[in-house]
Amino acid sequence: MSLEIFDNTNPDDLLIGLNPQQQEAVQYRGRALLIVAGAGSGKTRVLTHRMAHLLANKEIWPSQILAITFTNKAAAEMRERVEQLIGQAGQGMWLKTFHSACLQILRREADRLGHDSNFSVYDTGDTRALLRRLLREAGAEDADIKPAQAAAIISNAKNELKDAEDFARNSDRSNPKERIVADVFQAYTNELRRNNAFDFDDLISETVGLLQAFPELRARYQKRFRHILVDEYQDTNHAQYALIREFTKPLPDEYANYDDKTGEQLGPSDLTVVGDSDQSIYAFRGADIRNITEFERDFPGAKTILLEQNYRSTQNILSAANSVISQNPYRPAKNLWTDSGAGNKVVLFTGYDERNEAAFVVDRVKKLHEEGVNYRDMAVLYRTNSLTPPLEAELKSQLIPYAVIGGLKFFERKEIKDALGYLSAISNGRDDEAVRRVINTPARGIGQKTELKIAQLARDNEISFRQALLYSSDMGLGPKLTAAVQGFGELLNELEAMTATDGPADVLKVALTRSGYRNELEISRDPQDEARVENLDALLGQLYEWQAMYPEGTVADYLAEVTLAAAADEIEDESGSLSLMTLHTAKGLEYQVVFMIGLEQGTLPHIRAFDEPGGLQEERRLMYVGMTRAREQLFISHALQRTLFGNTSGFMASMFLADIPQELVEAEGTERSISSTASRPDRPSPSWKGAINTPSALRDNKDLELAVGDKVNHDTFGNGQVITVSGTNPRQTAEVRFDSGVTKRLLVKMAPISKI
Repeated sequence: MSLEIFDNTNPDDLLIGLNPQQQEAVQYRGRALLIVAGAGSGKTRVLTHRMAHLLANKEIWPSQILAITFTNKAAAEMRERVEQLIGQAGQGMWLKTFHSACLQILRREADRLGHDSNFSVYDTGDTRALLRRLLREAGAEDADIKPAQAAAIISNAKNELKDAEDFARNSDRSNPKERIVADVFQAYTNELRRNNAFDFDDLISETVGLLQAFPELRARYQKRFRHILVDEYQDTNHAQYALIREFTKPLPDEYANYDDKTGEQLGPSDLTVVGDSDQSIYAFRGADIRNITEFERDFPGAKTILLEQNYRSTQNILSAANSVISQNPYRPAKNLWTDSGAGNKVVLFTGYDERNEAAFVVDRVKKLHEEGVNYRDMAVLYRTNSLTPPLEAELKSQLIPYAVIGGLKFFERKEIKDALGYLSAISNGRDDEAVRRVINTPARGIGQKTELKIAQLARDNEISFRQALLYSSDMGLGPKLTAAVQGFGELLNELEAMTATDGPADVLKVALTRSGYRNELEISRDPQDEARVENLDALLGQLYEWQAMYPEGTVADYLAEVTLAAAADEIEDESGSLSLMTLHTAKGLEYQVVFMIGLEQGTLPHIRAFDEPGGLQEERRLMYVGMTRAREQLFISHALQRTLFGNTSGFMASMFLADIPQELVEAEGTERSISSTASRPDRPSPSWKGAINTPSALRDNKDLELAVGDKVNHDTFGNGQVITVSGTNPRQTAEVRFDSGVTKRLLVKMAPISKI
């Protein structure tokens, strides 16, 4: 690529429209730079302008940039923005997720680890299926160890760069559970190697191991990537941190790099990281906030630049969010501000119960929609999925289109996983788990006992499970079963031979037909199977498009791309639908209007947070992330009682609500004052004008007992009669049929009712 392609871009033009702090971040040159980017402060713009500025100044080639993000969507957005700024000069950059960057390195270097370059990548489902078998073989039933639990333990170990041997050394062998997990971890590692496969965590940990074991390899990649940029640095775990360190720490003298033209010794790669400790909410995934808070310790002399001007939200929303996050200790001083005006006050709704809260949200959604706000520009956020049923019921009753983001995604559907299982079995002959997943799909009469015999034959002869299929006549299975096993093995071999001349889409189409999988769905009378056929057609359509874009792409290439895309936790834009999602899912998104529901003690902050070091601080950051998703209007709500999993309980308002100054809030609801439920021991409670609209708002019916037939008065629903009761005070609940025709189940102790 000739340097002339940069000549049309004036570097100074890339600074136009940036505020002074953003300009400084774009222009700074040095060993290490930390950009502390508050919510909505334009971090993506700064990152892309910084990359474009480096290229427009002709300081580095595009191929010398490695920019790492956490999702494919973010990587694609960055690439598009850079190319908009400087055209084709942006091509050639490595703009990837952590996993896809490591996958590309491992594809090139797999032989150093004893793997073939066409290795499989196991996703969560593959991992759990393999662990389920290994746990069964280890006799783990008595120890009550679930595949998901074992997978989480192994994943956490790998993210700490500990292998099976490290884990076994540090486990308590006298503890049956720890002993079984340690043994299964080792067996799992052996099976992955036997199957020529890596799991998702291996992609990073094995790449780190490669760079540590082979200094000449590290030197080569340091010379290749002269500038490394990392987005969302506060979300990195130990393995991701170690990967960045391998790229950026000094090399031993004998492996030093030298400039090809000047002959001068090159230092380590320059590093730019962007993040915000106030938005670190993934500790449960292994994210370590210290990676960003201790950046200047890790890189002495590093420059830190704060981006505090917000381009997303109104000042009232920002001030409310600032007031919440400012209570966290040990955080760098930062205060978001905007010049876009104060905007509407934050609306706080105090609901009597979850149905009352849901009705409020849906009523406001309808009203806003009537005023011209699209459903797709509104979102409802919550701490846990258990809060959605009453909300979904109300939305359905009002015929409001909605989408639960984070539900069953396309690539998680059974028929899609089955189809991809066939491709895996075809692509990688050593992937025993892929073959076992589809050996009886559709049913061929090959049950678990037969499967175990095939596996034993494979072990005894040190061959793969798939190779063993061709020796079914040696297993004493009987003529019909022998033919089924032999025929399946021959089918996989024929399909693999097809890959030499046909594209992945053509291979999959033939596989679905000749295996009988598609026909079984087509002749089924189950209406769901009709939808499954449509999903398979959609998959084939996508695969043909991919095949046209990458005519040289292999089945292994496609499977790896699908695995990375499916695991990237991307959000589909449900046009015209109200979005419902957890606060964790909402990170990185923004909406014109945001509703945050379920703001009660035990929910947000979550009850587990009180027992975990740093738990409350992370829950406060989660609240902050939710609030800063809103551009123009923010509604926050809590309920005085909820029925969860069949139990009705009273709830106190979240302690975080007491941090918001009353002048920023417009309180609604007829129940109880926030100051009576959310007071903090270390500061006076706000008065929350407007939160109390009736004299009964503070009523505590601790001595009230009701019986069937009693007549009562409710401050909101009027007169009614008790039709059923359950329990005794303080846990007594009563079902009341009101004169208006409404029937409500009430927690007697807390309900605004009186006996007539």
